[in-house]
Amino acid sequence: MTRHFLHSVALDRGTVSDWDTHPFSVPAIRQLKNLELHPKVTFFVGENGSGKSTLLEAIAEKLGFRSSGGSRVESQFKHDYASPLTPLISLSRTSNRPMDGFFLRAESFHNWATELDELEATPFCGGVLKSYGGKSLHAQSHGESFLNLLTQRIDGHGIYLFDEPEAALSPQRQLSMLVRLHDLVDEFSQFIIATHSPLIMAYPDAWIYQFGPEGIERVNYEDTEHYQITRGFMRDHKGMLKRLLRREDELDFEG
Repeated sequence: MTRHFLHSVALDRGTVSDWDTHPFSVPAIRQLKNLELHPKVTFFVGENGSGKSTLLEAIAEKLGFRSSGGSRVESQFKHDYASPLTPLISLSRTSNRPMDGFFLRAESFHNWATELDELEATPFCGGVLKSYGGKSLHAQSHGESFLNLLTQRIDGHGIYLFDEPEAALSPQRQLSMLVRLHDLVDEFSQFIIATHSPLIMAYPDAWIYQFGPEGIERVNYEDTEHYQITRGFMRDHKGMLKRLLRREDELDFEG
């Protein structure tokens, strides 16, 4: 039996009314047709503004998550499409149905944690914090709350979308995330992750899609800009810094 929930995401290009408006003007979105997803782990990588988070958000909304993140249970209370891309994409699904799911957005994590506290205080929804370490996420460090999310809230047999999870994690904890991610993959889970971290995107056998001026292309780990820049810096950080800072000094002098 196939071990995933989503086969692919496609853009219904005939329904786009204006390719010059955001996000359809972004090269990766402009050239999107049908993007096949790995049955276990798919990474979206690229520079800021390349469209990776935009597409991840649209997939999340199409699955029933709120654009601000959270689980689909919490999304039942407030849910609407924030992205104009969402109604124009379609998801190819398998016959399997996920029993769990979560959309993590680093940029809106604080607001989502506040909403959890508000839900905890209501009679109808009290107890939601049990799945996040038993205390307010505001009372935990960003990294601690995210690891509690991974180890206590996320159960497996689900689909999980993470947008820049490294924002909360030290390098050591990014490695801890990989261990937990691997456990969850073994528990019939599928991940789509937008990331800048060369540590996280090193997960074995994952598919990596690089978003850039030429659109979206599947690349090997060693061919990503993230890996190449990090590798070059670690091999000769003094030389790279000397070249970079000398260039900055020249530019300042010319100004």
